[in-house]
Amino acid sequence: MDPHSWNMQAPPVISGGEKEYFGVGQRSQSPPPRRGKFRILLILAVGLGLVWIVLLLKVVGSVLVPRSIRPGVGEIRLREYVIEPGPVANRIAVIRVEGIITRSYGSGVLDMVDLIKAQLDAAGKDASIRAVILSINSPGGEALAADMISSFIKNFQERTGKPVIAQMGSIAASGGYYIAAPCRWIVAHKMTLTGSIGVIFGTVNYRGLMDKLGLRPMIYKRGQFKDMLSGMREPDSIKPEEEQMVISWLDEVYEQFKSVVRQGRNSAFKSSGGRALSENWEEFADGRILSGQQAYELGFVDELGDFQVAVARAKKFIGVTEAEVFEYRPRFGLLAMIGLESLSQRRSITLDLGIKLPKLEPGKVYFLPPPLFGSAN
Repeated sequence: MDPHSWNMQAPPVISGGEKEYFGVGQRSQSPPPRRGKFRILLILAVGLGLVWIVLLLKVVGSVLVPRSIRPGVGEIRLREYVIEPGPVANRIAVIRVEGIITRSYGSGVLDMVDLIKAQLDAAGKDASIRAVILSINSPGGEALAADMISSFIKNFQERTGKPVIAQMGSIAASGGYYIAAPCRWIVAHKMTLTGSIGVIFGTVNYRGLMDKLGLRPMIYKRGQFKDMLSGMREPDSIKPEEEQMVISWLDEVYEQFKSVVRQGRNSAFKSSGGRALSENWEEFADGRILSGQQAYELGFVDELGDFQVAVARAKKFIGVTEAEVFEYRPRFGLLAMIGLESLSQRRSITLDLGIKLPKLEPGKVYFLPPPLFGSAN
């Protein structure tokens, strides 16, 4: 075959990621493709797109909900959502307490105690806010968290002179009632589950399981009672004086609970003409759950009704017939604005009892009704 009839370049052959061309007595390489500039342009385009999305979300958020405040407690930011329009010179703030009262919601979720304090602080600083409605739908929770919220409410009323009206939803038992007790007025529905005035503490002894698994605990301590609540101990080794220490401690917390109820109800009776506690009220402060109707008859609540009844009572306290009613809501970041924050949180299967059951932690004292904690001897 005539070599001059060959093409000067044959089709390329891929070798080692480079294109090599073979012709007559020569070898050449094509210049590398210019991909660097394309990648840089792509990165810049994506970055500018994200910036525009963030700016657009901020603009939309400011248009839909123009009013926002920052009360200065940590990084908590609050927004106001109007429930009932009215004169902005007379406003009623609604603070919601829903679910288990706790200080340990977990990472990524606002602390309940700090959030309620931030809302009370904001309501105290705003002269247009004349009253607060504490809307409670909670079975209780940690004793410490409930006591802190109760103290915030009591101090708020004393410091500002603004009344706090507690409005009970489906349930406001134990710790839920604890935070309602210092309020100037308590409204409950006749079907509300409330009461459960008491304190409960529990731990788990798993020594029997350890023995079956062949595990032997090695404990080193200084202090006779340092391991008195340890679940690794033999049940027979628990001394009577240890049980008495725990009972004495619980008695102290229980008496504190009754003191909060007594002081709060007496104050409401004297200052606002609320219902007085019945003479035998302590007989019903034994941990039992009461209906709203029973609580009303015993003087634990002042009025039967729903949220609108609480609003009407707040207006009566401040001497107006019309007022703007709004609620505080926390202002979240970008993920929450686009609805992705909930997707980033871990999910778990729960029993559908209308409320999320608490994950009780050893070593903490709780104000909870018996069905949520379990029976005790």
